Amino acid sequence: MNPAIKRRPAEGFTTITLIVRRFDPEVDSEPRWVDYDVDTLPTDRILDALHKIKWEQDGSLTFRRSCAHGVCGSDAMRINGRNRLACKTLIKDLDPTKPIYIEAIKGLPLEKDLVVDMEPFFASFRAVQPFLQSHTAPPEGRERLQSAADRERFDDTTKCILCAACTSSCPVFWTDGQYFGPAAIVNAHRFIFDSRDEEAEVRLDILNDKEGVWRCRTTFNCSEACPRGIQITKAISEVKAATIRRPDKIKIA
Repeated sequence: MNPAIKRRPAEGFTTITLIVRRFDPEVDSEPRWVDYDVDTLPTDRILDALHKIKWEQDGSLTFRRSCAHGVCGSDAMRINGRNRLACKTLIKDLDPTKPIYIEAIKGLPLEKDLVVDMEPFFASFRAVQPFLQSHTAPPEGRERLQSAADRERFDDTTKCILCAACTSSCPVFWTDGQYFGPAAIVNAHRFIFDSRDEEAEVRLDILNDKEGVWRCRTTFNCSEACPRGIQITKAISEVKAATIRRPDKIKIA
């Protein structure tokens, strides 16, 4: 084929340009932007486009993905400057006539291309003790019962898939590596307000710190970034309120 003749995409497909921020620690001193032209359908997702690049153009492109259906949370990344899940972002919902910029989420150590080190994120998650703790034995042969109203109290924060989209969209988290971050507080909320749990005070003590709930500056970035629609800022404010009800223990940043 004459290279001067521009290749046309197959019928129904549109050629889009993805500009991906690449970084290979073995050869790069700094990240670099690389352009890729990809033939896509309007109903394709960003994840589909990344797969086409990896499978057809450059097998070295590195990113995380697993379920590809918005459940595992593996493929959070910055798409046109906003944190999104690649598997839930349709090409048609962006502007395919303009380049689409893709880079790793911010605030966590960059390992390669779109992959970051998630250990600091999960360390904060583990620190808030995100599991049911009860010292009272359940009724013999039965589970612990909970009313529908009690379950509704923390229903929103059970939706978290630990994608880190919220935490890595927070400007406080970008600049303060010690801040627990929205996701950790959301998962603490889920158990603080669970009527079956008996260690709410312990979690409130953990978060009643200058790097805990009081570091939140209510910018709402986290709520906007959440792919599950969790009202994260509201959850953080409820944890703050629970702490304020213990005035003898409050620690303002």
